[in-house]
Amino acid sequence: MEIDGHCHCGNITYRATIDPERVVVCHCTDCQSLSGSAFRTVAFTEPDAFETLSGTLKVYVKTSADSGTPRAQGFCGECGSAIYATSVGEGPKVYGLRTGTITQRAELIPKKQIWHRSALPWLAELGTLPASQTQA
Repeated sequence: MEIDGHCHCGNITYRATIDPERVVVCHCTDCQSLSGSAFRTVAFTEPDAFETLSGTLKVYVKTSADSGTPRAQGFCGECGSAIYATSVGEGPKVYGLRTGTITQRAELIPKKQIWHRSALPWLAELGTLPASQTQA
């Protein structure tokens, strides 16, 4: 599936080819910390199928707390929006795109949850909370 996306301020724009069957909710502690939320939704690209169209991404390399693997975190240096994580080093890259930055995000239904052992216990009750269509 061809997708496109951008950071919050619009400085970074990109396009990619993803596999819509490889959309996951990640509960790892790094995703919690880096997203500032309870989890992160990730869409994986095909190998080397990510292209930045505008702007220059900043990259921060973080060794994963859960797996011990170094991961390059690409983000906008202006607004801080997280765009992707990928492997460090040479070779073909698969990018884990942050679905909140993807224009077609409503079409990307997660197929599984990973690192569920780190999931916050209150998530199971989320659907029972009162919901408002606006901030009110």
